[in-house]
Amino acid sequence: MEPPSGPASRRHGPWNRLLLAVSLLTFWLPPTTAQLTIETVPPLAAEGMDVLLLAHNVTENPLGCTWYRGERVENSHSITSYRPDTNVTTKGPAHSGRETLYPNGTLLIQNVTQKDTGSYTLLITSYDLQTERQTGHLHVHPVLPTPVITSNNSNPWEHKDTVVLTCGPETQNTSYIWWINYQKLHSSTRLELSEDKRTLTVFSVTRKDTGPYVCEARNPVSVRRSDPFTLQVLYPVARPSLQVSNTTVAEHEGPVVLTCLTDETGVSIRWFFEGQSLLLTRGMTLSLDNSTLTIDPVSRKDAGDYQCEVSNRANSSKSDPLRLSVTWQENTQALNVGTIVGIVIGLLLVLTLAAALGCFISLHRYNGIPRFCSCPQIDPGPRGRTLHPPILGLDLQALPTAPWIFSLILQFLPHQLPAPQQRELAFSVHLGTWSLWRLCLPGLPT
Repeated sequence: MEPPSGPASRRHGPWNRLLLAVSLLTFWLPPTTAQLTIETVPPLAAEGMDVLLLAHNVTENPLGCTWYRGERVENSHSITSYRPDTNVTTKGPAHSGRETLYPNGTLLIQNVTQKDTGSYTLLITSYDLQTERQTGHLHVHPVLPTPVITSNNSNPWEHKDTVVLTCGPETQNTSYIWWINYQKLHSSTRLELSEDKRTLTVFSVTRKDTGPYVCEARNPVSVRRSDPFTLQVLYPVARPSLQVSNTTVAEHEGPVVLTCLTDETGVSIRWFFEGQSLLLTRGMTLSLDNSTLTIDPVSRKDAGDYQCEVSNRANSSKSDPLRLSVTWQENTQALNVGTIVGIVIGLLLVLTLAAALGCFISLHRYNGIPRFCSCPQIDPGPRGRTLHPPILGLDLQALPTAPWIFSLILQFLPHQLPAPQQRELAFSVHLGTWSLWRLCLPGLPT
């Protein structure tokens, strides 16, 4: 006899259904695994860099993987996809030509720009058509250019003008820091920063506010500093004064040192002589900053009024004149040898021309015997030639032309020569002239 089945089936039915549900739940429940994540490398990306979107914990042997631009999984936003079974990569509508998808699901973006900033989503599809997706984020920062400081007033006047300094160009997500005299900006009642710290205002500038100023711009990927900027603060310059080592000095002595005294800084110095811009002559030297003028040795031409002038970009001021006196003695010494030789040569030329002219006239008018010779003629020697005794040893007073030529020579000689030298020089010139006359005029007495 068969055992009754109906009641038994009815008695075990609910348990069988529970066991079936548990079995199905166990079958569909995936094993506990690590979650898919996206890592951006490097985390702070600058323009022009290559960036990796690394996929971690990707399912083993997936059916395929696809990257999308943004957080929505749509075909129009597809960048690229990959099928491991066929090893085929397909580019999507959002592909820019700079993206590369690797088999492990990592996406490479080359030469990133600020337009690449945003979200990127990875979709992993398994063979059982289950999908898993994760979104990563990319933020591309600009590489900052070197900032430049500009001023609203290039020539502010001290205690009058307010200056506004600006650090440019303006860029997003950038912070600014100011430096004055290579130290960080400290709080001051005359200094004010704008809210974004790009602008620095200096109220009622003074010459102590010239700087230099430096602004620093920084963002997460770069830091840049400007070149130093210096303010040209204008102010009236005070009158300088002159100081001299000696106001009276003898010629050819020295040195004489003139110093231009001023309390001003950042000024230029010029020198004036007799109201005109000083032209440096021999013996004059200036210091590197033009504050000191040295004269060594001193010449009589250096005597006169000296002034110095200090100036800046705004104005200038001159010192009171200072007179330098130079003393000297007249030269009573005999003329130098070159001067005496020149005088002698000149006299010889003049007297030679006169002697030649006299010879020419006498020979043609008086048959060779000049009338002004008061001495008797000497008989000619053999062959009709006049005898000429040696010239050396002649007395100056024995020369027939001495009374007028000798006095004439003395008139042309320099009066600075002592009397003995005058007579000696006159004798030399006279003797040379008389010898020339004897050669021309045979009738001259010896």
